[in-house]
Amino acid sequence: MTIKQLKTPLLTGASVAQKRAELKQYYANTVHTYESLFSLINNDDAYYLRPEPLRHPLIFYFGHTATFYVNKLMLGKFIDKRINQKLEAICAVGVDEMSWDDLNGLHYDWPKVDEIVEYRRQVFALVNDLIDNMEIELPICKGSLAWVILMGCEHERIHLETSSVIMRMLPVNDLTSNQEWLACSSVGTAPDNKLLAVDGKKLTLGRSDEDKTYGWDNEYGQTKVQVEPFKASQFLVSNAEFIGFIEAGGYQNKDYWSEEGQQWLAFKMAKMPRFWLQKNNQYFQRNLLNEMPLPLNWPVEVNYLEAKAFCNWKNSSSEHYIRMLTEAEWYCLREMVDSDLINWPQAPGNINLEYFASSSPVDQFSENNFFDLLGNVWQWTESAIDGFEGFQVDPLYDDFSTPTFDGQHNLIKGGSWISTGNEALKNSRYAFRRHFFQHAGFRYIESVSETIPTIPVNQYVTDKKICTELEAHFGEHYLGLGNYSVTLASYVLEQLNNFSIAKGKLLDLGCSAGRCSFELSPYFEAVDSVDFSAQSIPYSVQLQQGKTVRYALEKEGELVDFKEINLNAAGLNADYRNIHFKQGDPSNLKASFDDYDVIIAQQVLEQNYDPLQFLRTISGSLKEGGILILASAYDFNPEIKSEKRFSGKKVNGENFTGFDAVQQALSAQFSLVASDNITKLSPDCARKFTVTDQHITLWKKFV
Repeated sequence: MTIKQLKTPLLTGASVAQKRAELKQYYANTVHTYESLFSLINNDDAYYLRPEPLRHPLIFYFGHTATFYVNKLMLGKFIDKRINQKLEAICAVGVDEMSWDDLNGLHYDWPKVDEIVEYRRQVFALVNDLIDNMEIELPICKGSLAWVILMGCEHERIHLETSSVIMRMLPVNDLTSNQEWLACSSVGTAPDNKLLAVDGKKLTLGRSDEDKTYGWDNEYGQTKVQVEPFKASQFLVSNAEFIGFIEAGGYQNKDYWSEEGQQWLAFKMAKMPRFWLQKNNQYFQRNLLNEMPLPLNWPVEVNYLEAKAFCNWKNSSSEHYIRMLTEAEWYCLREMVDSDLINWPQAPGNINLEYFASSSPVDQFSENNFFDLLGNVWQWTESAIDGFEGFQVDPLYDDFSTPTFDGQHNLIKGGSWISTGNEALKNSRYAFRRHFFQHAGFRYIESVSETIPTIPVNQYVTDKKICTELEAHFGEHYLGLGNYSVTLASYVLEQLNNFSIAKGKLLDLGCSAGRCSFELSPYFEAVDSVDFSAQSIPYSVQLQQGKTVRYALEKEGELVDFKEINLNAAGLNADYRNIHFKQGDPSNLKASFDDYDVIIAQQVLEQNYDPLQFLRTISGSLKEGGILILASAYDFNPEIKSEKRFSGKKVNGENFTGFDAVQQALSAQFSLVASDNITKLSPDCARKFTVTDQHITLWKKFV
């Protein structure tokens, strides 16, 4: 009989006293289950082994979940004193290796098991005292003390599962079974796997902010998708079905493996799944606590790369395309189960530790002719994890999700036999690197299209220059100053109206991230937005297409703020198809850049390798009577050759400023009609800014 699991508490409730008792019980159940798992280790030496060389030894994970509570309580300023600073440092950060050969050679001065046991006792007393005495407002809100305690519980339940995976790699004689961790004993012949039709549908993925249970930040926000009809395998791929791949030489035939898979295969020299072993020409399976003859009707447990190779092998003999599910396609199947953790009287699958401390036959739990729609083992998907539209980083755990938004972490869905709490919820989202081992298998589908309908990963921009430009154009207003690009656009419109200038074609030179172009676009028939560099242009186009751009802005040292912008959030709701973003050289514009009513040149003089050449030639791109608007602080690039610097020097013994040089260069073809100053603030990091006083001059071309 496994340990009875309490369900993750609702954030809502009518009684504070009842919610306090519920939190206390859930916390105690979480800690007891975790410590029960570690009690299976029967000698202290086993805590320090590294059966998985890409992971810390189990002593780290035994301490990690307890230190997590203290570290997050300190971060949120809910406590002001640590329990054990050394432990809270050494057991703070786990490992997410980039590749299968990232062997961590660092030496750690790991604590003794007894030290961790005592520390866990102290943390348990601390958290219980906090629960007993804290103020609770219902519903429980993000960032509150109750929220942080739930975060700690759900974090510990994640490591309940990941620690059990590492324990499966320990020698069997280092573990001793007990009545709380009994494996399934049912074995038999595997069923034939069939493909069953699944209707397509429109889905909205993601939690709403009104959801009633704790969620990780990547679960919030929403994205709408259209799923086309497909056929899905009735069962998870069983050990018996996977043997067919092995016997066909699947691990030796590189044609079945992706490039990444081939590299992993060459390094690991794998010949069978990680939890299989061969004795006397017979396959065995390693479970959490025992080895047994390979249960043919249990699900195979592999990484994504192996699952992908199996699908490619099966695809070679299919009329259509065989592959794994996407996240959205998994939800089409999951919706056939009309209950979720918080409301099921009994789990409709091998999940939540309600049945076994192991996998079970693939034909045991059915729903609408499909089996194991949730539970038993996680199901690898083709979808790399990413945030939904509206994703916001949880400031108390800002590195939970964002490091995985790199296109290299694929989602696993559905949970396993040991998935509890948030992991067992329909909306849970967890992802691992494709070579990673978990209690995970897969289901395959048949599609009429070779194209995999995954949502492209929207990675975070990390280039500092681009990030500061995006923040300056679309981020917060700082120090009480308005957005420079918005102010400039407003000033331009006011002056154009004052002088009754036509608003046909606009050229925005030095457009950078494009905010000024977006602001002016509704007032012009066509806008060409040109920048010296191509670096910012893809993000401007991404915004123009209605997409979200994410970037990491330096906060302090190694710390960053993860930001997300889109035009709707910036208050820009027009149709911007009349903007054309391009890269160009202002001093050598192509002939196609001509016949403009208005040209804006933002910091073009400073950034230009030949500013005088620009001033002499720009009139050729402007209509007669058109307006040239220069925005400049006359702070010229020191890399410009001295003979090209046309101001900031003595001429005939007198000061010769940037404005003097502009007047001299333009006076033959333009008249100055207006000038003003606008302060521009650009963030370098959270508390450091570059401030310039931009001189805005308007020049009307002679008729």
